[in-house]
Amino acid sequence: MRITEMHITPIALGDPPLLNAAGLHAPYCLRTVVELVTDGGLTGLAEVPGSVAVDAALAVVRDTVIGSDPLNWHALRAKVAERCSPETSVARGNKPWDGRTRVQVFSALDVACLDLQGKAFGVPVATLLGGIVRERVPYSAYLFYKYEGAGGELAFGTDPQATGWAAARQAAALDPAGVVAQAEAMVKEFGFQSIKLKGGCFEPAQEVAAMKALHAAFGPKVPLRLDPNALWTVETSIKWGRELEGVLEYLEDPCRTQEGMAAVRRALKTPLATNMCTTSFDDLPGSTRHGSEDIILTDHHFWGGLRASMELAAHCRVFGRGVSMHSNNHAGISLAAMTHLGAAMPNLSYALDTHYPWQWEEIIIGGRTKIEGGCVTLPKGAGLGVELDRPALARAHEAYQRCGLRERNDEPEMQKKVPGWKFSATRW
Repeated sequence: MRITEMHITPIALGDPPLLNAAGLHAPYCLRTVVELVTDGGLTGLAEVPGSVAVDAALAVVRDTVIGSDPLNWHALRAKVAERCSPETSVARGNKPWDGRTRVQVFSALDVACLDLQGKAFGVPVATLLGGIVRERVPYSAYLFYKYEGAGGELAFGTDPQATGWAAARQAAALDPAGVVAQAEAMVKEFGFQSIKLKGGCFEPAQEVAAMKALHAAFGPKVPLRLDPNALWTVETSIKWGRELEGVLEYLEDPCRTQEGMAAVRRALKTPLATNMCTTSFDDLPGSTRHGSEDIILTDHHFWGGLRASMELAAHCRVFGRGVSMHSNNHAGISLAAMTHLGAAMPNLSYALDTHYPWQWEEIIIGGRTKIEGGCVTLPKGAGLGVELDRPALARAHEAYQRCGLRERNDEPEMQKKVPGWKFSATRW
């Protein structure tokens, strides 16, 4: 089996005005769809966060990928590595999202090759990752502070006919009451059994009040998480972390650096999770040496693929770390890949993050993937179990061309609401 074609399609999907530590989401989020076609007519799919840098990095390795055997991942990865510029964990940057491109190239090719292998052998990707340990993979409700608006074609307008979660998705949520209302609507629609709030948007007291309001509304049986996106100092993290002891399942990235996280971890009873201070295999020795976190949140897009994420899970098992999964905006291909990974990971400790409820468009046949009882059922069929809806993909590509966005930058949108606003790596 040989790869004969590689297609790279940038797309844009509607995204509401969600607040985060780096500013405000634009009306569209960007994704890139990668297709690998074999001489036998099989097509393997993958999806990664979109940007001109990622698209260019993928294009650079196209001639290396074409002609390769998708069954021999190690050989293909080695050839691709020779064409990609080396990156250290420092290249991740200070923003809440990861700016590295090389790991995203590895991820796209790894997932697409696994999809091809699964289709060739007639088995799910989860089987290729070591076997299925759960058919239903748990996800967590992912709450955001937000301004009123639906995003996408409506930009910052709203659909007056919307009801249920669709109405809640476009409603403002800027205080504890708004956060609770958002959570109630999301949980009612999707049945989530745990809840996370994206913090780092307001002073810690306001976000702590929101977590306490969620605790009062949902009770102690619903695990809660808060992610300040490393905008707090060590001192602030300890002060407000103690306020939240007994409220949180875990506190995610309250501050920066492994040393800072380790200081907070020693001071608190609440477990700490990270997607910002331990983000690559090069970081793992420091993680073990400093004891910087209790839980590592993998993300196959930024750890180099599904197989690399399984390697991380093995490390977590050996060194007593919990493991779960980080999320960014994504469509159904990434959700399928995440679900296969969650289905195959023996030591999955916590429900996975997902932005999926915030989107409403889809690019896979059959439309939106169902989330029921807070879980996604492993897709049926070989490989990832999803196929492209070609007309929907074309519409999403047209939206990409029309919207004018070519990389993620949340500052300009925030400056429309707060003139002069600038991102700060540490704010409180």
